[in-house]
Amino acid sequence: MVHVTPLIFNILCYLFPAQVNDMLPVVVVHGGAGLILKERSEMASAGVCSAARAGYTILRGGGSSMDAVVEAVSNMENNPCFNAGCGSVLNIKGEVEMDAIVMDGLTLGSGAVSAVRNIANPVQLARLVMDKTSHSFLTAEGASQFARSMGVPEVSPESLITEYSRMRWEKNLMPDANLVESQWGKMGTVGAVAVDSQGNIACATSTGGTLNKMEGRVGDTPCIGSGGYADNQVGAVSTTGHGEPIMKVTLARLILFHMEQGQSVEDASDLGLAYMKSRVSGLGGVVSVDPQGRWAARFSTKQMSWAAAQTEILHYGLYAGEHFTQSLGGPAQHI
Repeated sequence: MVHVTPLIFNILCYLFPAQVNDMLPVVVVHGGAGLILKERSEMASAGVCSAARAGYTILRGGGSSMDAVVEAVSNMENNPCFNAGCGSVLNIKGEVEMDAIVMDGLTLGSGAVSAVRNIANPVQLARLVMDKTSHSFLTAEGASQFARSMGVPEVSPESLITEYSRMRWEKNLMPDANLVESQWGKMGTVGAVAVDSQGNIACATSTGGTLNKMEGRVGDTPCIGSGGYADNQVGAVSTTGHGEPIMKVTLARLILFHMEQGQSVEDASDLGLAYMKSRVSGLGGVVSVDPQGRWAARFSTKQMSWAAAQTEILHYGLYAGEHFTQSLGGPAQHI
């Protein structure tokens, strides 16, 4: 089996467009951009690979891109090593408040929730907002009331708090807390983009927010165009990083704008991240995809855990320039 990099794949797609549909379906996920401690890096890589496999299983069975991204993100929300769901960081009061968004590229429909508590999978609640209401965004107690009306089970607050998250919270409360060091080991926002066999595109993003944030703080994740965006005519993006800079440049939609102007998925992603860094000193990462299945996982931070599944091949990496591949059932290779 021949393994190709995303760049070579993109060139092949441009040269042989008739074969592009053979490259669908595809799902690409990220487990957050930032600085990941060495002892947690293996968990991060294993987690994104598991999520990509889960999403691809849905696609391979004929499922929709929306089903796939929700499944992939739910998988990471259920993994305590990520800052989402049961691994969420704590706010200043030592509590979990989570945000999530989904977007359907066919209809441009979206659903989002923010500052939700006692919900195991906020991304699934965001989808219910899209599917079952005339609204696009519900927050805090209103989102919780809606969840109860939909029969979404509540979980205990303690079930969403890990020993690691509590340790980080307590350490960050100390008077001599190092604000830079406080970010070490933080697994970031999780997200996914996908194109299904019908050519429909979707994205999903979920997060626990930032360490020791103010109660009620909402970042980029649930904001359409910032935490994610999907449009069948252009592509999809899911973002990760510091929310305030991402919101200032509406990073997801900015990258799709560059793609509309003819930039490749990789170049558009790099341009968006470079602009955010130069304009507002923001760092982050993205996974992006276009309607033909060309994809990218790009970041301006030191690391970002990511994985992609396409044509029975699993791709994954953690550091800049790192790209491993393996057949979905075979040993890993480095390219």
